[in-house]
Amino acid sequence: MAAEQENHIELIVITGMSGAGKSVAVQSLEDLGFFCIDNLPPVLLPKLTDLLEQSRGKLSRVALVIDLRGREFFSSLFESLDTLEKHHGIHYQILFLDAEDQVLVRRYKETRRRHPLSPDGTPLDGIQAERKLLEGIKGKAHQIINTSDWKPSQLKERIVTRFNQAESNRLAITFLSFGFKYGVPIDADLIFDVRFLPNPHYVDSLKPFTGQHPDVYEYVMKWGETKQFLEQLKGMLTFLFPHYQREGKTSLVVGIGCTGGKHRSVAIVETLNQVFREKEQTRAAHRDMEKNG
Repeated sequence: MAAEQENHIELIVITGMSGAGKSVAVQSLEDLGFFCIDNLPPVLLPKLTDLLEQSRGKLSRVALVIDLRGREFFSSLFESLDTLEKHHGIHYQILFLDAEDQVLVRRYKETRRRHPLSPDGTPLDGIQAERKLLEGIKGKAHQIINTSDWKPSQLKERIVTRFNQAESNRLAITFLSFGFKYGVPIDADLIFDVRFLPNPHYVDSLKPFTGQHPDVYEYVMKWGETKQFLEQLKGMLTFLFPHYQREGKTSLVVGIGCTGGKHRSVAIVETLNQVFREKEQTRAAHRDMEKNG
């Protein structure tokens, strides 16, 4: 058993939309001690896996960036990934980075780069073509991260939390507050709607603050329906977490939504993070807490 664990190889395949943060992701993994290769042609993936197995554990954590820069080879990606299934000592995951079209266009304009699929056209033309070509690999991804609302530092924090070796054998749980008025987070695995709870937005003295403020937090928590909801939700999540982990899931995003993502959902997320962090690897994140409107 010890020999099997010693020769176990963790392989992360990073792909996704150009401009969605693949460079930040691979740099973050490199900081965690991964051996990283950027822009690997998929046809070389089988040869790489052979070399990894021959390294006898010297390269146990590897990250690859495979994207449409090598588009003449990209069509062979699925065939190359199939070969990984035959290597029982290699555990691989596909990490797909995405962002909304308008965000990607803005990022291209800010950096004054040309899209690799549209060197003579508009960035949007290239983005739309790339999105269509990546549909298949996105469907096979083990984890999809949408970076539209994230700064590079936030993406790095997510990568470090997710792939930190010290915590790699535990389910990484993110409790994420959000506002339904800004859209449902596409990377959430579970979503719970708390718009039925009394809303501090309509209390003048509480409206300017967030669910992290003691007065707002106390207001949300004092109601009977809040206490009953939390009790039932804690029971459900306590049941679900080990089952997700047993099925091989390594990260889970639990979305808690209210109208604006500022008061009720924030307070509930803070509570859940406090409840579960002693037994689970958890973090609290607030997507829309600082937005106005």
